[in-house]
Amino acid sequence: MTNANISPELIRGHVDTIILRVLCESDNYGYEIIKAISKYSHGQYELKEPSLYSSLKRLEFQKLIASYWGDESQGGRRKYYAVTPLGIENYEANVAAWKIAKDLIDQLIEKKEEHL
Repeated sequence: MTNANISPELIRGHVDTIILRVLCESDNYGYEIIKAISKYSHGQYELKEPSLYSSLKRLEFQKLIASYWGDESQGGRRKYYAVTPLGIENYEANVAAWKIAKDLIDQLIEKKEEHL
């Protein structure tokens, strides 16, 4: 179940950071990353596979994550992704920037009693 009231554009710009968050917890493969994001959002956000793999490719190109093939399990080998030290730095910087931006946006769009 997804929340249809939230514009995908609001989240799209943060998909890389969301994936880095998941990978900061542990190495993971595509399907499990999608499941983790759904779990963290309590089912309100579902990352689509094309967006996931585009982001993983971009993050790997930027050396923020690294990939490796895991052992065979349940019929096939899985490609795992792990965050790099540079990826952890990038994640922490993005979270700090997000908090500043969130506070600023709250100030700009929320009506306050003093402004009514």
